[in-house]
Amino acid sequence: MDSKIAIIQKIGDSLVYLFHYLALFGIGAMIVWSGIHDYLHMVQSGHASLEDILLLFIYLELGAMVGIYFRTHRLPVQYLIYIAITALSRHLVIDVQKVSDNFHLYLLLSITGAIAILSLSILVLSYTTKKFGSPEEGNSNNDT
Repeated sequence: MDSKIAIIQKIGDSLVYLFHYLALFGIGAMIVWSGIHDYLHMVQSGHASLEDILLLFIYLELGAMVGIYFRTHRLPVQYLIYIAITALSRHLVIDVQKVSDNFHLYLLLSITGAIAILSLSILVLSYTTKKFGSPEEGNSNNDT
């Protein structure tokens, strides 16, 4: 009975592992496809605006995040925060031209505040990782 359970567990683990890699390949392919599509659109238009360049940076960060996940089987939170900062910066650049009333002013201020908070969170994560180590390492650098 235990051998059947072990075989079923092994098959289940293999299926999860296979699905995991197929999903990562699919996500990676979609990132590359979207990046190429937007790049070709920029080439056809003859120029790239700042928002187009920031969009390419978002694709680059997403691709790097998938690549790191393939190699380490970990998803660093810092990359998600970098992507959020880049996306908010892109949104900020696009909306700066539309500031005409108080609503847009408050929207821009809130986006700027969100970028500042996310930047601070990167500093906190970097500091705590250096001081205490990451949970994946299994050890801590503190002397207590």
